[in-house]
Amino acid sequence: METHSDMMKIYSEKTQTWKYVKKDKNYTKQLSAIEETLSRFGLLKNEIRVYLYLARSGEKKASEIAEAIALHRTETYRILRDLEKKGIVFSVFAKPLKFTAVPLDKAIDLLVEAQKMKIKLLEKEKENLVELWLSIPQTKLEKTAKELFQMLQGEQQVVLKAEELLGKTEKELQLFIPAEYLSQLYYSDFTDKLRKKLEEINIILLVENSPKSVFFIEQMQWPKHKYKLVNAQKLPFFMIADKKELLIAFQENDAEEDKRKDRTAAIWTNYSAFIWTLQMLFLKLMETQVH
Repeated sequence: METHSDMMKIYSEKTQTWKYVKKDKNYTKQLSAIEETLSRFGLLKNEIRVYLYLARSGEKKASEIAEAIALHRTETYRILRDLEKKGIVFSVFAKPLKFTAVPLDKAIDLLVEAQKMKIKLLEKEKENLVELWLSIPQTKLEKTAKELFQMLQGEQQVVLKAEELLGKTEKELQLFIPAEYLSQLYYSDFTDKLRKKLEEINIILLVENSPKSVFFIEQMQWPKHKYKLVNAQKLPFFMIADKKELLIAFQENDAEEDKRKDRTAAIWTNYSAFIWTLQMLFLKLMETQVH
C-alpha cells in the first residue's frame, strides 16, 4: 500500500496542473520534476544540467563538468559564468580554477527574488508606457456594444479570467463546477476569493455530486444553504456573471505515446444567445434531485 511519503506533488508545465507522482527509487522522476521547475525560472536546459551536476557533485573543474555531462568545454565555461551572474554558482580560488554550486533551496530563493524584481520593474514601467501611449495621437473609435469571444489556454489563464469575472460581478454569479475543476479552483485559491464575495453578491453554486466534490466543499467551509449537489457528469465548468458574461472551461485530451494528457482551455463571451443557452442548462440542473 502506497503511503503519502511514497508520493510527491509536482506542477506540470505541459498540462498546467498539479499532480501526485509516485517517487522513483532511481530518482529519475524527482530530477525530472526539479529540472522542469528550474526551467520555469528562466534557466536553459544546459544551465540546469550544469547546476544540478555541481549541486550533487561538489567542487569541480570546468573540464570535469564538461566531460561528465558531455558538453563542449567552451560552452561549459560560458554557462558557469552565466550561472555566477545569477548568483547560484561560485568560483573557488584555487589552481586549477574550480566551481561550486549554491544549495538548491538557496538557489530557488535567489531565482524567485530575481523574478520578483523583474515584475516590480515592469510594474514601474506601466505608468511610463501608458503615458507614452496616450501622448501619441489616437484614432477616434466608435464605442458600440459588440458581442465578443476570447479563447484561453492553460489553467492559470482560465483562473485569472474567472477572478476577473468575479471582480466585475455586481449582483449575481452562477457557477456549475465539476469535481475535477473544484479541486483545481481550490488549489488556485479562487474558492477563497469566491467565499469572500458571499456577502456582497448572490452566488449560486452547483457542484457535481461526487465524494471528491463533497470533500472540497467541506474544505472550503462553504455554507450548506449556498450550494447544491447535482447529478451531472461530463459537463464543462461554467460561470455566468450578471447574465451578461460567460466563461466555459473544458479539458482538451491529447493522446501521446499511449498516455492521455489533459490541457485546460476555455471560452469567454458576452454573446447573448450562448449565455441564454447555458442559463437554461443551469436552471435545469437546479431542478434535478440528488438520490
